[in-house]
Amino acid sequence: MTIAGDQVSVTVRVDAAPEVAFEVFTTEIDLWWRRGIAFRASGKAQGVLVLEPKLGGRLFEEYVGANGPAVHEAGRVTAWQPPSRLAFEWRGSNFAPGESTEVEVSFTRTASGATQVVLVHRGFAALPPDHPVRHGQPVVAFIRAIGMWWGDLLSAFRERASPE
Repeated sequence: MTIAGDQVSVTVRVDAAPEVAFEVFTTEIDLWWRRGIAFRASGKAQGVLVLEPKLGGRLFEEYVGANGPAVHEAGRVTAWQPPSRLAFEWRGSNFAPGESTEVEVSFTRTASGATQVVLVHRGFAALPPDHPVRHGQPVVAFIRAIGMWWGDLLSAFRERASPE
């Protein structure tokens, strides 16, 4: 994990070709993205996370909330270049309209045929210092926590994308 300014970068190695890693990241996102209140808008409720595989596609979660069916749109795909690059807006469930950050994911074949996946999440400086997503943490501690959060998610992704 690397922290620089208002961004965090997390790298994992996946024992699969970039085409496979990209496919698992995008079309199987609900299968590897961890569940629970720390990772999903649905919290403890069962939800389905979907990434529509196209430029402008939505990243959203459908679930049944306290008031019935609900959808949280976390963002839209801003770059779609299979199997090498994907970028999307990111909005937490506590973001106000118009607030977003950006996530960019690259998939690069290594000399061994595996894939190096680098995820960069940036744009936190545009959020107010007292934004609820920060949970009252100072900027450096908050960015570090985001890096650990993505590290946990990408570990689950690596397990899903690598062959048994």
